[in-house]
Amino acid sequence: MSYDPPRPAGRLLLTPDDEEAPARARRLRRLGLGDQPEPDLDAFAGQLAEVTGAPYAMVNFPDRERQFYAGLRTPPGGREARGGKPEVGRRLAREYGWCPYVVARRKALVLEDVRDYPRFAGNPLVDEYGIRSYLGAPLIDASGMVLGTVCVADLAPRPWGKAGLETIKTTAAELAERLERRETGGFPP
Repeated sequence: MSYDPPRPAGRLLLTPDDEEAPARARRLRRLGLGDQPEPDLDAFAGQLAEVTGAPYAMVNFPDRERQFYAGLRTPPGGREARGGKPEVGRRLAREYGWCPYVVARRKALVLEDVRDYPRFAGNPLVDEYGIRSYLGAPLIDASGMVLGTVCVADLAPRPWGKAGLETIKTTAAELAERLERRETGGFPP
């Protein structure tokens, strides 16, 4: 599968096409994932937030139209985002955020300050929610399919560094293995 960089569309950039979305949706249905909040994945996101010190942590299962956070950790207190929008919820359009790029690229993405990257700086999460840094990795199953992503985000620039990259990649690999065990009734471990 090739990766085509996003195409400019005025100020915003179009998210990459997701050719695997139909096959991913079928796989996620077999695993019982992708359309309901998962308490175990919420707990996983909470642990990831603690390990990284990030206020946001997500386990994301995107499809062609939207992203769904089956695991979600947001800052306590119900803070409203910029422009009076409610805090990030479980469902977002595909053009919000950077997880669709992680899925298309099939590798981790480190953005210490998203405003330093013109191709990512115009994302709606920057302007509408104030997200300034992102760290995400793909959830790749044993067959090589990208099931989704594991990611964290912060309202301030973050020097994630090599340690952050290794943490997110290791965490994604461990969770992908755990998710596959759902087929045999072995999730959570």
